[in-house]
Amino acid sequence: MCLIAGVVSVFFYPSVQGLSLGLVLGVSIFLLNFLVDWIISSKVLHDAVFVLRRVVVLSFFGWIFWLAVIAVGMVLGLAFGPVWWVKLCLLGFAALVTLRTVVLFSVASANLANRLLAVLLQPVACIIPFAVFWFMQGVALIDFVPFLVVSPFIAVVSAYVFIHVLDRMGQEANGLSSITLFKAFMLNWVAALNGPLESFLEKLGEDADVEVSLLKFDSSKPKAAFVVPLVHPGPFKNIGSSLLPSLLKESFEREIGGDTCVPLGLLGHELDAASQAQNQKIIDHVLQRAKFDASIDKATPLVRVSEGFVTISCQVFGKVAFLSFTLAPKTTEDLPQELGDIVQKEAKKLGLDFAVVVNAHNSLAENTQIEASLDTLSDVASKCLQKAVVQQVYPFEVGSATLHPAEFSLKDGMGTGGITAIVVNVAQQKIAYVVVDGNNMVSGLRERILSALESAGFQMGEVFTTDTHAVSAVVVGPRGYHPVGEAINPDRLIAHIVEVTRKAAAGLESCRAGYLSMTVPKIRVIGGECLESISLLVDKTIQKAKHIIVPVFAAEGLLLILLLALL
Repeated sequence: MCLIAGVVSVFFYPSVQGLSLGLVLGVSIFLLNFLVDWIISSKVLHDAVFVLRRVVVLSFFGWIFWLAVIAVGMVLGLAFGPVWWVKLCLLGFAALVTLRTVVLFSVASANLANRLLAVLLQPVACIIPFAVFWFMQGVALIDFVPFLVVSPFIAVVSAYVFIHVLDRMGQEANGLSSITLFKAFMLNWVAALNGPLESFLEKLGEDADVEVSLLKFDSSKPKAAFVVPLVHPGPFKNIGSSLLPSLLKESFEREIGGDTCVPLGLLGHELDAASQAQNQKIIDHVLQRAKFDASIDKATPLVRVSEGFVTISCQVFGKVAFLSFTLAPKTTEDLPQELGDIVQKEAKKLGLDFAVVVNAHNSLAENTQIEASLDTLSDVASKCLQKAVVQQVYPFEVGSATLHPAEFSLKDGMGTGGITAIVVNVAQQKIAYVVVDGNNMVSGLRERILSALESAGFQMGEVFTTDTHAVSAVVVGPRGYHPVGEAINPDRLIAHIVEVTRKAAAGLESCRAGYLSMTVPKIRVIGGECLESISLLVDKTIQKAKHIIVPVFAAEGLLLILLLALL
């Protein structure tokens, strides 16, 4: 781009000497450009977003704008004389200052003085070689000094007006700065910094008591555990409770012991934790309460009831039921929290003390709508509980294992929690519970996994995902994430699941079960209304930008053109 600018500069002075001079001009512009970009990145901004690569990219796009104006100037120069080429080059200089002001003032986190310096350094450095060239060609530079002094001021003020009007959208809507919110989002998007954005969510959120269900298995030491917090693991990436399933798993295994899995409870986005600090409150509370002795030594076999596309599985340990819902191969997305309350009441009617209720979240079809009504789901759940409580109870064995496949990443749809298998052996029935740290699963994969497990000697089982949103907003696509089995090779995944489940079965030993229902008080959460308000703010800001971008910058352009015409 810089070489093109240099060669174009000698268009009106065609000669071998002129071409050589043009190449020297282009190289000097490039060297100055790169040197200034390095200084801006390392010495001026010190910004997580504007590393050298992105500062260079900003300069590159600035040159696209500048060369477009230079090309127009070349056409005008052919018609009215070379001085118009100079004038249009200066107009491009002002346009570049405007572009850099909008970008750096919207995204960079440095103080005002440093942002202004970052805006002006590159355009001023690049105009110097042009000025030297024009002087060598006899252009009276003194005539253009007023424009070089005044145009940056006009450009910065115009860009500031544009940004300020957009910023007021947030202030008027919910008292938050639109631009600061945008900066926070960019810091998360490009640098994975969660603090700035979570500070917004903390302000917009509200306090709620969070329920957590725990079902653990002990032998001579802790063996395995299901932990089901009624917090949705969202909203995306490393924001809020997106990482809670893997964080809770890692902390529980480190402090308590045993292979731990964190399947999804019955709830939706109405309860996303606002920050990592809120996650830690939940984790600390669970670890504090989890240090109790398990005493249940009998369990029923696993029973399953299917009606239409609703499938519910239930196994009872003493007086506690472990119940899971799936609509596979139809879409199994978030299920209403009200359903959990209905199940608890039904369990107590049948003489049980408690029910640990899980949404398997294991099928995502093209139709993403939940097709089962609350009445249908609760009716099938009641039938499954009734079938489970009349089963004979037996001593049981438990084995567990966790696998972290190195070949699968967040971009593939696999969270850092990997694959956990808990195998329960009761009355000659070997049951495999498999939990994959991902956000749902492609339709049909659950059935293939269960078939492979059956071939491996497991009579019953279920496959769950954690619904972790750590995999969300890390890839570009219609959903912003890959459900398990979309980017991951299904055959490789199934092989890993069979491997880890066999490993779990190899460690079967006599165990006792224990359960606990706890309430974590005053967790700052964000709900659907909060996320909707942020989304609406973004939408309104974009619409406002579309309405004001032409009048603001057209007025700037006319003022700059008028200034040039007077020179």
